[in-house]
Amino acid sequence: MCSAPKKAKRRAAAGDGGSSNVFSMFEQSQIQEYKEAFTIIDQNRDGIISKDDLRDVLASMGQLNVKNEELEAMIKEASGPINFTVFLTMFGEKLKGADPEDVILSAFKVLDPEGTGSIKKEFLEELLTTQCDRFSPDDVKRMWAAFPPDVAGNVDYKNICYVITHGEEKEE
Repeated sequence: MCSAPKKAKRRAAAGDGGSSNVFSMFEQSQIQEYKEAFTIIDQNRDGIISKDDLRDVLASMGQLNVKNEELEAMIKEASGPINFTVFLTMFGEKLKGADPEDVILSAFKVLDPEGTGSIKKEFLEELLTTQCDRFSPDDVKRMWAAFPPDVAGNVDYKNICYVITHGEEKEE
């Protein structure tokens, strides 16, 4: 019990300085998940994600012909060597632009006047491919792979909102 207040004090103190503030953007469970992901990507276990690390982890996932330019572009997204703090900062910056979960949920609720918590796949697909920043056929395919509709063709938008804002699926 005594260690929690010390950690909280250290975290609060860290919040005042530079890049360590990134840790305050995430819950401890999220930081742990990002740490696990970092460890998987850091194939040579030197504490820095390199172009070779990216090539190796992508190859382990079946992407064998990744161009050098693509890997360099990924590495150049960081301001310097990608250690865990930089890795976490990059995720923080990507997520910073996302609206809060309740705002996204409210937008979906407009499309669900009955309040069922789901919307028809065809309706959502039509909106995503014809309005604003239109989804390409590949975007749509990835969307349905990540969020498959149920047998009746309904899409659980609450789960989509949760994943957009938390980066993981809710455990039921």
